[in-house]
Amino acid sequence: MTIRILIADDQPEVRSALRLVLDAEPDIEVVAEAGDGSQAVRAAHRHRPDVVIMDIRMPRMDGLAAIETLTGAGTVPTIIALTTFDLDEYLFGALRAGAAGFLLKDTDPRLLLDAVRAAHQGHGLIDPQVTRRLIHRFAALSPKPVTPAYDQLTAREREVLHHLAQGLSNAEIARELWIEEGTVKTHVNRILAKLRLRTRVHAVIYAHQHRL
Repeated sequence: MTIRILIADDQPEVRSALRLVLDAEPDIEVVAEAGDGSQAVRAAHRHRPDVVIMDIRMPRMDGLAAIETLTGAGTVPTIIALTTFDLDEYLFGALRAGAAGFLLKDTDPRLLLDAVRAAHQGHGLIDPQVTRRLIHRFAALSPKPVTPAYDQLTAREREVLHHLAQGLSNAEIARELWIEEGTVKTHVNRILAKLRLRTRVHAVIYAHQHRL
């Protein structure tokens, strides 16, 4: 299956560089580009991409507003936020708005491809340069009371959520719990559905916000 991509960035040279990396992959196709947030929203509705790579800082409508607009529209593509600036306000703003991943523009192209494929599979990927700070930031916040939906999780699903919060992959969780990797994937999908979360990244944030 080909992963359909929309690139939104106000710099043509950045869009060209991203397209060069993405179109070189046999399972990825760039179907549209946009130069600002409002164009990105229109292009997403028109082309129905699987994944949107969204720059945070753009004229007219910025990336954060565009992410909020798309995620508030119901069925939406998975969004990866992209920025030159390693600032907490962009990182947390993008994740709160509904982005599934967050990458810096100087990231390794292989990580970009990993992020696209992970996003297409319903997972999230945060640039390793900011992951540790993200976890520490949420760990420093006052814990929030768990939502009623948490009580719907089975004991095994809570175990899986605990391991997710430690940053383990499905394969690593399977080894820890002595179960099949496919079973872990099923548990993760059920956790996301019960807690009304979009991706693994949001599950990790949820776990740290609630000190689980």
